[in-house]
Amino acid sequence: MNEHALQHLYETIVSRRETKPEGSYTSYLFEKGLDKILKKCGEECSEVIIAAKNHDHQETILEISDLLYHLTVLMVNQGITLEEVNAELEKRSEKSGNLKQFHVVDKNS
Repeated sequence: MNEHALQHLYETIVSRRETKPEGSYTSYLFEKGLDKILKKCGEECSEVIIAAKNHDHQETILEISDLLYHLTVLMVNQGITLEEVNAELEKRSEKSGNLKQFHVVDKNS
């Protein structure tokens, strides 16, 4: 992904949150709040899974793009910057060859 495209998306979402243009879907999401944003992230994640399972390359691209958009809305809503996410990804890229140890989940909670 072109990092400039993601930066532009992030900046556009920040602008929509600040200016609240009428008819903007992004503004609508911010107006509805965290629950709506999270619901859309979940829906888009499910749609990515279905498109990939169906081996529909183009649909998978479209759904991944929708998911990235909604995740970026979530980031802005939560005050998470692209720089913070990029820094975390950089840290992870330095850990080559390490199998991540998964924590044990208490299924009773």
